[in-house]
Amino acid sequence: MQRLHVMAAVIYNPSGDILIAKRPDHAHQGGLWEFPGGKLDEGESRFDGLRRELREELGIEITEARPLLDIHHDYPDKSVRLDVWRVSAFTGEAHGAEGQPVRWVAPVELRDYSFPEANVPIVTAAQLPELYLITPDVSSLEVLMDGLERARRRGVRLVQLRQTQLAADEYHAWADAVVERFGADFTIMLKGDAPSSCTGAGWHLTAAQLRDMAVAGWDRATFKGWLAASCHNAEELELAARVGVDFVSLSPVLPTQTHPDAEPLGWERAAELIARVNMPVYLLGGLGPGDLKRAFEVGGQGVAGIRGIWDWSG
Repeated sequence: MQRLHVMAAVIYNPSGDILIAKRPDHAHQGGLWEFPGGKLDEGESRFDGLRRELREELGIEITEARPLLDIHHDYPDKSVRLDVWRVSAFTGEAHGAEGQPVRWVAPVELRDYSFPEANVPIVTAAQLPELYLITPDVSSLEVLMDGLERARRRGVRLVQLRQTQLAADEYHAWADAVVERFGADFTIMLKGDAPSSCTGAGWHLTAAQLRDMAVAGWDRATFKGWLAASCHNAEELELAARVGVDFVSLSPVLPTQTHPDAEPLGWERAAELIARVNMPVYLLGGLGPGDLKRAFEVGGQGVAGIRGIWDWSG
C-alpha cells in the first residue's frame, strides 16, 4: 500500500476565520473541501515542507505556526499521515494560486462542509481552544457564576461543569443556569448520567461510562452535541475511539494534589499515548497555561485543569 506524509494547515486570519480549499474533481477524494497543504518531499523538514506548499498553493509566507494534530489514516488504496499545523500569522493575500476555490469560514461553519474522512479530526481540533477549564467545587451558584465570568474575560472558551458536591437535580438546575448565561461564550461540557437534556451543552464521560458505552455498543449518533471522555491509559483511549468521542482528556501527566496516589504518566508516556489516536487530546494533571508549549510539543491539543486554570482571586 502506498504511504504518504502529507502536510496540512489550519490557517487563521486576524478575524479568527479558517481557510479551506476545494479539491479538484479528478483528484483523490475530488470535490471535497480540505485544509491546504501537500506531500512532504524526501529530506525536507516538516516546517519547510509546509511553508513551501502554502507558498505554492496560496501565495503566502508563514510567520507563525506550530504542530496541531498528527493523523494516520488508511484509505482502501493508500495510507496517509496527515501532519497538521496551526498557522496563526502569515504575510501575503491567500488565494487559490493553482486555480482551486478557497474560502474563509468561521470555525463553527466547518461542519457545514464535506471533507475527506481523514480530515474529520482536523475539523474538531480547529474548533477547540488550547485551554479546557474544569470548575472546582464551589459553595454556591453565585460563586460559580462569578468565577465563570472571570474566565470569560480571560478568554476561556471550553468549560467542564464539575460540581461533585451536588445532587443530580441541583446539578442540572445549575447547569441550566450556566448554559442560559454563558451558552454564547463557552462550549460547556456537562457530567452525569444523561446531561443531553440540557440544550446547547456537551457531555464529558467518565472512564467507567466510556467503558460501559463501548461494551453496550452505544450509538454515537444518538447524541448531537460535543462528546468527550476522561482517559488514563491506552485501553481507554482505544475505547474512546471506538465510541466516537470528539476529544479526550488524558491524565495524570504530573503529580497532583487531588490524586496524590495516582502514578503520573510523564511527558514521554503521554506523547506515546497521543500518537496512538486520531483525535484532540487535552493533557491533565498538575498542569496550567505555562505548560502549553510542552503540551503542543508532545502532540496535545492543549491543557485541562482546575487549579491551574481557575481564577481563585474571587
